[in-house]
Amino acid sequence: MELKIAGVVKESIVDGRGIRYTVFTQGCPHHCPGCHNPQTHDFHGGKTVEVGELFEEFQKNPMLKGMTFSGGEPFCQPAPLAELAKLVHGMGKDVTVFSGWTYEQLLEKHDPQVDVLLQETDVLIDGPFLEEQKNLELAFRGSENQRVIDLKETRRKGQLVLLDV
Repeated sequence: MELKIAGVVKESIVDGRGIRYTVFTQGCPHHCPGCHNPQTHDFHGGKTVEVGELFEEFQKNPMLKGMTFSGGEPFCQPAPLAELAKLVHGMGKDVTVFSGWTYEQLLEKHDPQVDVLLQETDVLIDGPFLEEQKNLELAFRGSENQRVIDLKETRRKGQLVLLDV
C-alpha cells in the first residue's frame, strides 16, 4: 500500500511521548496561518513510499516507543496509515496522530477508513493551529485550542479523556 509523504524524522522527542518515528504526510486542506509545515500542504508534492518501507525502517530502532503521523493532514490518507498503525501495534508500540480536524469532526465524517485509523490511534492531537492561541510552552502542540486525547481511554470509558502532558 502506498502513502504520499513529505518526509520522516527517525528519532523525535517533540511529536509525542518517548522517542518516536514521525511520518509527515503530504497534503493538507487546512492551510492554517502560521503553520510550521507549509511545504506539506500541496497534495501534488512530496514523494510516494510503500507502507512496508516505512515499517522496515521503524523496526530497525528498538529504542522507539512508537510512531507519529503528522502532516500535512494524516486523515486525508487514512487507509495506508491505518495499515501502518496495525503493523506498529503488532510490535507492541503505540501510535500518535496529529489532525487539523477535531475528534468530533472526524467522527462526523462517517468515513469507514477514517474510523479505522481512529481505532488504530492511541493518542490524537486534534484541532487546527490557531496563531492567536500560539503557545511555545505546550507539550506536543502549538496552540491552546489543540487537545491531547487518550483515545484508548476515550473508547474504554465512552467519553473524551484528555492526557495530562
